[in-house]
Amino acid sequence: MAQAIEGKQSGKAQSRPAEVFELKSASLSLLALVLRTADLEQLALELRERLGDTPEVFNQDPLLIDFSQLPQPAQAPDDSPQLGLLSEGTVDLPALLTLLRKHRMQPVAVTGAGPALLAQALALGLAEAPEGPQTREAPAAVREVEVIREVVVERQVAVPAEAAKTVIIDKPLRSGQQVYAKGADLVVLALVNHGAEVIADGSIHVYAPLRGKAIAGARGNTEARIFAASMEAELIAIAGIYRTTENPLPDTVLGKPAQVRLEGEKLVMEPLQY
Repeated sequence: MAQAIEGKQSGKAQSRPAEVFELKSASLSLLALVLRTADLEQLALELRERLGDTPEVFNQDPLLIDFSQLPQPAQAPDDSPQLGLLSEGTVDLPALLTLLRKHRMQPVAVTGAGPALLAQALALGLAEAPEGPQTREAPAAVREVEVIREVVVERQVAVPAEAAKTVIIDKPLRSGQQVYAKGADLVVLALVNHGAEVIADGSIHVYAPLRGKAIAGARGNTEARIFAASMEAELIAIAGIYRTTENPLPDTVLGKPAQVRLEGEKLVMEPLQY
């Protein structure tokens, strides 16, 4: 009897189907929002001012919320908090998530949160990310949120994953047209008119007059540069550091072959020598 039962069990083991899933470690690039205020009304206003003209700047990008830069509360929250502000350093987390999702960001994790805030984040389905110097120092990832005048794509150039790292445009860009080279450098062989916008995660090369907006290093690449055969841009930006026509280009580069690079937190403009 024992032998018969053992034989049946053995038969079941042999007929067991193959595993239907596999767990592997993976790495994921995240945007990081380093929060420096708990006042969500102020944050909402700033997001509208900086991103209101470009609602498609984010496309459900996964987001890490870093609370490590928040001022610590001086006292316990009172019983009648203001709208969007529980106390200095204490965030209305559900309202914050709603605000960020409105701007097409997808919060997935938090870091730098205290025990109560972390418990609330976990209850809302967010993960806890380890704290590290990259988020505490609040570098380029934050500049993405602070900067970008990015794509409401009227003319979009798709760059497939693992494709070449350069996108080439050989036709003039009119006012209102926008081109974004995701994960690539952008080369434009024709005029970029006023009101047109060229954006790249890498560097931008314009072999013609650049009169519109140029945003290089759109996702935080501080090594990116902007080159133009005739520098006349109405806005230039690299990794979140930008300059508009309110601060005119110096005579040394205006209307001349020039490059723009980032030196620390400063845009450096230099004529190109042929």
